[in-house]
Amino acid sequence: MDIEESLMIVFKCLASIFALFIVTKIVGKKQVSQLSLFDYVIGISIGNFIAEMVVNKEVNFFDGVLAMLTFGIVSYIVSYISMKSINFRRLIIGVPTVIIEDGKIIESGLKKTNIDINDFLEQCRIQGYFNIDDISYAIMEASGDISILPKSKATPVTRSDMKTKGEKALLTANLIIDGEMLENNIKGCNLTINKVRDELRKQGYSNADQILLAVYSNNKIIFYEKDVDTKNHSLLE
Repeated sequence: MDIEESLMIVFKCLASIFALFIVTKIVGKKQVSQLSLFDYVIGISIGNFIAEMVVNKEVNFFDGVLAMLTFGIVSYIVSYISMKSINFRRLIIGVPTVIIEDGKIIESGLKKTNIDINDFLEQCRIQGYFNIDDISYAIMEASGDISILPKSKATPVTRSDMKTKGEKALLTANLIIDGEMLENNIKGCNLTINKVRDELRKQGYSNADQILLAVYSNNKIIFYEKDVDTKNHSLLE
């Protein structure tokens, strides 16, 4: 590669940065977590244009800039229409999805958002909720973030507020996931499969196949059944 080619690549890089800055101003200020699926696709496409413009000699630089500006303008138009039309906004951006409602796990919500129970529990732990029984509502926003409303008993308070000494925190163990008994976890909690089955029957369930998730916390077993539907489909837009 000679000096002239190197300088041309530098020029293309600088010009691409300037063009990308213009496109970003057109699209508007959004954090990555706020991007809709449509914005994400636009961003990937523009990034691909920039890479081709800089390193591919056969690609006309100004054609690439024109393509970037076109994508940016289309993104701006879509954002504008989304602000004006709720139906269009539902189509492009989506709507929040209920995953927990009144302490019950909404299995259809998990399926709709394409996450399994383990991924959801991980997201709860990341937000500080190791015991799912502490959650009243959990909602996946259109951005993919999960918002959690804790039960009143789990609302954070300080020990100075309560004027009591802190108790030892205990991890919550999963005993059943998707209808399958986790034998090692059950034994680790000093329980037996028969004990779990007895508790199932006491709470009105005939077998583990009816259970999406069962957890052991504070010396009690809590069951979350399958096929619970939400009553709040239309309240979150």
